Amino acid sequence: MTAPVDLLYSETEEELRSAVRSLLADRCAPADVLARAETGDPYDAALSRTLGADIGAAGLLVPEKLGGAGAGHREAAVVLEELGRAVAPVPYLTGSVLAVEILLGCDTTAPDTAALLREIAAGRLTCVPAVPLTLAPGAPLPHPVHDTGDGLLTGTVTSVADARAADVLLVLADTGLHAVPAEALTLTPAVPLDLTRPLARVTLDGAPGTRLADAATARAALAGALLSAAGLLASEQLGIAEWCLTETVTHLRARHQFNRPLGSFQALKHRLARLWLDVASARAAARAAADALATGAPDAPLTVAVAQAHCSGVAVRAAEECVQLHGGIGMTWEHPAHLYLKRAKADSLALGTTGHHRGLVADFAELPAP
Repeated sequence: MTAPVDLLYSETEEELRSAVRSLLADRCAPADVLARAETGDPYDAALSRTLGADIGAAGLLVPEKLGGAGAGHREAAVVLEELGRAVAPVPYLTGSVLAVEILLGCDTTAPDTAALLREIAAGRLTCVPAVPLTLAPGAPLPHPVHDTGDGLLTGTVTSVADARAADVLLVLADTGLHAVPAEALTLTPAVPLDLTRPLARVTLDGAPGTRLADAATARAALAGALLSAAGLLASEQLGIAEWCLTETVTHLRARHQFNRPLGSFQALKHRLARLWLDVASARAAARAAADALATGAPDAPLTVAVAQAHCSGVAVRAAEECVQLHGGIGMTWEHPAHLYLKRAKADSLALGTTGHHRGLVADFAELPAP
């Protein structure tokens, strides 16, 4: 008999949420994020270290024997909800989720892999995978990087997220998975839609790398990591939608027209009620995906696909409503609404589009194509 899905937050998860939210309120206010985005270098290294090392969020998915917290996907999902609420410019999804899951899919008893996991869990090292952010679970894995045979790697990978913040990049080559120091690569910044999660083109021209896994193991590890990251991305999208709904309600209560609060107009009440229902259902879908990943449920791929297919659209609609219902100020650079809209739109392409995940749902449910 299948165990029931627990969609509620535990006391430990709520305590973790409180710690992360307090940190972000103090160190990652919308005005601060906007100011950093204007410089073209949004990353806050001090914030990343505090989140990863002091709070211990970097090691949530890392087993205790490797220096981590030995927690799970439910706890990581809570962190991502709060990071989505703040559109925090930290490489958590790519580093503490995607890269960690790839490494855990390799032989963790190998010294090089274990050392990387310990450094990541301690918050001393940022490691991100050199794969396109748009790479989706269930999609064919690319092989743009070639191993020349003497441990040197050559090739180019486009649309790599958070590469500029990384100390080490995990590179999938035709001979397997390699850890490459950031200084051995050439990074060419791309023009991103999301100013808080920059993209770059990674070029390897005879770059030395440490081989962590063979080709078959590396491909299996990356496939599993993409599934986990897509499932947890739904929690980030949930955080975006929750912030947009809360801020919009607050604005409509305070803003008056014809001597009445805007929120008292029936048409706007209906729009907010529909959005609240969307956010509530997105919370259920995101929590179900996190729980399925945490428990290793056999239907985790289906649950993740459902969560992504739903939460992606909810985040975008919530951000669009936030911009529109704020009126003229919502269209200005000074208001942070545009950061949330851009993050929501970028997330809708990350780790698979809504159409891709709907296709996966149809495949899992054995529904024939039209």
